[in-house]
Amino acid sequence: MIVKRFVVGMLYTNCYIVGCPEEKEAIVIDPGFDRDEEANEVMKEISNQKLDVKYIINTHGHPDHISGNKFMKKATGSPILIHEYDSFMLVDPPADKTLQDGDIIKIGKVLLKVLHTPGHTRGSICILGEREVFTGDTLFAGSIGRTDLPGGSYEEIIRSLKDRLAVLPDHMKVYPGHGPPSTIGKEREINPFFNLL
Repeated sequence: MIVKRFVVGMLYTNCYIVGCPEEKEAIVIDPGFDRDEEANEVMKEISNQKLDVKYIINTHGHPDHISGNKFMKKATGSPILIHEYDSFMLVDPPADKTLQDGDIIKIGKVLLKVLHTPGHTRGSICILGEREVFTGDTLFAGSIGRTDLPGGSYEEIIRSLKDRLAVLPDHMKVYPGHGPPSTIGKEREINPFFNLL
């Protein structure tokens, strides 16, 4: 599977291109860029790899994860997807389709599963692949997303961690919404919030 990370925007958000190397279909996760240079860098990678972007997916509706939606939709013509509980945060442009827990996203031969992981926001999701999980602002390397913003809940994020992420195998690669990648096994060792489970 193709995974390419770009660090974009004022809050250093991780934007990902995720694709099928055989059929050249892809998604863009969290296009949080706010400068043309960043947007053009993402589009250059899509062009260089000759990828057909099927969907633009937001792990949640905060501005640092959605600010490039309009550019990406105009550039690719792809629909914007977000969990139904965060869809109200998308106005210009609005979501084309809302996601629910358990939905399957197919890009070429790659199947990705939507995990509803509320806590950072009510509609936060993680996107689960065969050997990787894109955790948005639910899980970071060594930490978790903040829960003090509207729609956030510390109790819910801990429950999401326990029920949805801590059950994954140690080798599972973690691609968070901010900061460096990790693995579930590494998080079991170093993440203090795993000790609460």
